[in-house]
Amino acid sequence: MLEKLKVIAERYEYLTELLGSQDIFSDQKKYREVAKEYSDITPIVQTYYKYLKVIEGLEEAETLVKESGDQELKEIAREEVEELQEKKKKLEAALKSLLLPKDPNDDKNAIVEIRAGTGGEEAALFAADLYRMYTKFVERSHWKYEDLSVSPSDAGGFKEIIFLVKGKNAYGQLKFEGGVHRVQRVPVTEASGRIHTSAASVAVLPEAEEVEIEIDPNDLQINVFRSTGPGGQSVNTTDSAVRIKHKPTGIVVTCQDEKSQHKNKNKAMKVLRSRLLDKKMREETEKTAGERRSQVSTGDRSAKIRTYNFPERRVTDHRINLTLYRLDDILLGNLDEIIEQLKIAGQTDKLSRNYE
Repeated sequence: MLEKLKVIAERYEYLTELLGSQDIFSDQKKYREVAKEYSDITPIVQTYYKYLKVIEGLEEAETLVKESGDQELKEIAREEVEELQEKKKKLEAALKSLLLPKDPNDDKNAIVEIRAGTGGEEAALFAADLYRMYTKFVERSHWKYEDLSVSPSDAGGFKEIIFLVKGKNAYGQLKFEGGVHRVQRVPVTEASGRIHTSAASVAVLPEAEEVEIEIDPNDLQINVFRSTGPGGQSVNTTDSAVRIKHKPTGIVVTCQDEKSQHKNKNKAMKVLRSRLLDKKMREETEKTAGERRSQVSTGDRSAKIRTYNFPERRVTDHRINLTLYRLDDILLGNLDEIIEQLKIAGQTDKLSRNYE
């Protein structure tokens, strides 16, 4: 690990020199590449330099313990050794974490798909609650979002809603939200006050660029039809809605929110590309992961990951045994604590795989 860090530190010094020269600005593409690499390795190198300083201090303190004839000075040095050994341990853990391979998709925009599951209209209303929760989180993160496909229910919920989240590290922040979310509450339609359990599934995909996923037009079956609203009533007089089927995989995407057929097709293609990238990522993960599964994997959409219990104002994430009694706050998009804990658990799992 230390040899690797030495090489990275040398590269960092070289990039620092390069960014300080005027020549780099003549080629904007190269400048952006160099600036990004410099930005990526800066936290690693800064932590490495702190580590070297601690090692130096530790060696000096240990020498004092061995060689000093002054008992008082020896005792102070012993305390310093203990303190520096603890710092060394923490910095080593931080460096291991920083050296983990970064998910190349983390920086991308995210496509979030929410579908009502078991529970009928109550599940559709819960899907709408999840949509509001995520869009509030998006706003608090100073990102933007755009609805790509909306299928409303009769009572004002969503049978399905797909939206794009645009922002730095959007996928990296949201990727652990994929899975089955369960709600326990008394539905507004329930006269006897009984608690019902409903569910909605969430999928989070990295937005795919056209260059990443090439789609052969011959592989597509495209149908156009009139948009429909809740209850199936027609909401458009023209055939502007678009359904695209990718024949090799059987993936079907429908988009009917825009009045323009062209816009609906573009949105549907955006979702299709991301689903195909997601499929490719899953296949690659299956190849490398073997039988072992991460506790906080983003791969299993059928897994029950979180429960929202309204009578107890409780939210429990089952993957990391985290329970918070502030449901209202979380539904307002205050997801930072949950997301941070999930990221830490994911990182810990990665570390155990890389260094066991």
